[in-house]
Amino acid sequence: MTAEPQEEHRWLEQLLGEWTVTSEDSTGTGENSPPWVEKVRSMQGLWVVCEGQGTMPDGTPGQTLMTLGFNPETKRYVGTWVGSMMTHMWVYDGVIEDDGKTLALNCEGPDFENPGRSARYQDRITFIDANRRTLTARVQTESGDWKEVMQADYRRR
Repeated sequence: MTAEPQEEHRWLEQLLGEWTVTSEDSTGTGENSPPWVEKVRSMQGLWVVCEGQGTMPDGTPGQTLMTLGFNPETKRYVGTWVGSMMTHMWVYDGVIEDDGKTLALNCEGPDFENPGRSARYQDRITFIDANRRTLTARVQTESGDWKEVMQADYRRR
């Protein structure tokens, strides 16, 4: 079986390279995490692998690993995210929004405000320009609204 990259796979190539990542949580504490580095590589044009490394706000080292691809059969973006700070594997299902600059990745995971329950989340990767993007994480509230929980700013190194 040989798969050929599609136009949707090429959209993901914007992520390739090395990025400096700064973030601020949305809890109102105003605390910023120390900058991280993310290196993004391609697997034969079909998948991108994003490997992040840095220091957590409490001073401990952290690592993240995101995979992203496109499934031509379902016409959906797919992927995963894992981090050294938690045991849950986030499984993504998403689409490019009408603006052509935002990849909205839906997933489900533990409800951090209600232990023992799960919640719907969305990670949104938005390209500002060729050298800057943001990642916004949000959770769906019981009313159906979205509440931002974290935003990170990525600048190409």
